[in-house]
Amino acid sequence: MASHYVQSNPLFVKFADDKWGNILLIAILLTTVIVAVGNLLVPPESPFHVSTYMVTLLGKYLAFALLALSVDLIWGYAGILSLGHGAFFALGGYAMGMYLMRQIGDRGVYGNPDLPDFMVFLDWHELPWYWSGFESFGYAMLMVVLVPGLLAFIFGWLAFRSRVTGVYLSIITQALTYALLLAFFRNEMGFGGNNGLTDFKDILGYSLQSDATRIALFAASAAALVLGYLLCRWITRSKLGRVLIAIRDAEDRTRFVGYKVESYKLFVFVLSAALAGVAGALYVPQVGIINPGEFSPLNSIELVIWVAVGGRATLFGAIVGALLINYCKTWFTGALPELWLFFLGAIFVLSTMFLPRGIVGLLHRKGESS
Repeated sequence: MASHYVQSNPLFVKFADDKWGNILLIAILLTTVIVAVGNLLVPPESPFHVSTYMVTLLGKYLAFALLALSVDLIWGYAGILSLGHGAFFALGGYAMGMYLMRQIGDRGVYGNPDLPDFMVFLDWHELPWYWSGFESFGYAMLMVVLVPGLLAFIFGWLAFRSRVTGVYLSIITQALTYALLLAFFRNEMGFGGNNGLTDFKDILGYSLQSDATRIALFAASAAALVLGYLLCRWITRSKLGRVLIAIRDAEDRTRFVGYKVESYKLFVFVLSAALAGVAGALYVPQVGIINPGEFSPLNSIELVIWVAVGGRATLFGAIVGALLINYCKTWFTGALPELWLFFLGAIFVLSTMFLPRGIVGLLHRKGESS
């Protein structure tokens, strides 16, 4: 009886999530300090030295964790299953990439101070109007949030106002990202076509090749993840969060008692898109490229798997799932690249069958049994 009460008591689940979430945040902050010290202060010949490659890899993982967090916010708490969230991630990445391209100046292959190399190659004679302003870091960061947020607002307003839900919403989100994929592949769009944006030199005047800059980007990714988690946790623990859960579990009933369901869903969808855009902006300078492949629907499906494996509607479970799956991806694509997709499918099926609450469900079971 006691075990059943604990299992069904939402206060216990809330306490458990807060406890493990706090532990995860502390681990992220400690890891950031250890990695920074290991890279900058420990000599390369030492076994405790952290290579720049590892710093970049970990920074990429943290950006993906923030992306997974944005998906868990809408899927886990509002029941909005987006299979096109990679589009917002890619748009944020392109906004950062445009800023980085403008910083190259006359150091490009063709030495043109105003036009990126791909525009010179395509015989463009002036910069498109939508590239204006991206020489400013502040403007670029505004676009990182504004462009994905605006697209999410327009898309969400149309979809939620029409009461499109469930699998139909998932399908049209996937159609959205596929349409953007095709559009960004076209050279005349002015975003580098198939090759995308690359050959970045520096950010805010600091070389992207220096160890200090790599550590700064890694630390920025960690800080963004921590702040994103705290923001999402505050939202989900508030009255707004309780309304979102009510919408997830009984949308028609929530609408019947007087809540404007469409407004709540639109707000959280736009916020989630903005978080995904920030994740994309952190990802691009660390990997050194952004191309239309980031719009691939497969990427959006994969990040939903991160959340499902980690634990839907827990926030910190999404982070755990993203870190774990991407570590496995790095290992498998290096050791057994032909088996990676089979492994990804297997882990999703097995977790769905035996761990319906994800990896973090094991933590809840441990707490329930104690």
